[in-house]
Amino acid sequence: MPRARIRTAAAAFVGVALLALAPLVGAQQKFVNVLTGGQSGVYYPLGVALGQIYSKAMPDVKVSVQATKASVENLNLIQAGRGEIAFTLGDSLSDAWNGVEDAGFKAPLKSLRTVAGIYPNYIQIVASADSGIKTMADLKGKRISVGAPRSGTELNARAILKAAGLSYKDFAKVEYLPFGESIELMKNRQLDVTLQSAGLGVASIRDLATSVPINVVAVPAEVVAKIGDPAYQAATIPASTYTGQAQDVPTVAVRNFLVTSEKVPEDLVYAMTKALFGNLDQMVAAHAAAKSIRAADAPKGAPVPLHPGAERYYREAGLLK
Repeated sequence: MPRARIRTAAAAFVGVALLALAPLVGAQQKFVNVLTGGQSGVYYPLGVALGQIYSKAMPDVKVSVQATKASVENLNLIQAGRGEIAFTLGDSLSDAWNGVEDAGFKAPLKSLRTVAGIYPNYIQIVASADSGIKTMADLKGKRISVGAPRSGTELNARAILKAAGLSYKDFAKVEYLPFGESIELMKNRQLDVTLQSAGLGVASIRDLATSVPINVVAVPAEVVAKIGDPAYQAATIPASTYTGQAQDVPTVAVRNFLVTSEKVPEDLVYAMTKALFGNLDQMVAAHAAAKSIRAADAPKGAPVPLHPGAERYYREAGLLK
């Protein structure tokens, strides 16, 4: 066969093959991995609900939900392309964007993009009544758990204790444990107090409060002011949030965000944002903390830029000009 005819036949074969493959390429499976936190916290049940929302709203997308060590790990995973959407605390997000090494970020994570500002985390310092801890001054010499190492909770603990004139050296014992493990040690009288950064009514503290008498320790407004970071705002844990908590307790709150990567396609992030705000009732059913999520506030106050897909949703909804 002449060479010209061979080339023509080969080109025709390649063209047919590409046409045959085109539908497969177009229908290529999309993936969304939702990065959450420990199973005894608030991120996890909200992440499970979010995954269910996405599975229903985007049937062509394969959705998974991953339990993690929360904020710091989530942000590093997003930067590494190992997740499409993640929960994080606002101060950790700011540290990631700026590359604060002591907070767990060896370099600035400039691929991060915001999807939505969501609900506030309340810093909840809870002591067993037997410990005698009633104020922050009483913490000195006690046994405390401050969350997993370099987690958002542990970074919160550093900031708040420093503002109160305390360091880890002032404690008889410091444990770096997730919420559930901290509670088990408190039940067994191996710890006196735990600091947990979570939505109100977090399952771990509810569990503790129904097992042993507790004191919810106040973080006074003057301590909040000394933190010197606008991400930290004075707040209140309402009376009866936990069994045995008879009064309102002043504390500090830090806003949470949902984040993604600039590498996640615009259409996918748009669909994720729209599905979230179209199904907030399912988030509230998963955890009461979601009652604080407001679409009107979602695009505001983030320390990193909005993803174009999220921005497109907010503009269509009339929430951005």
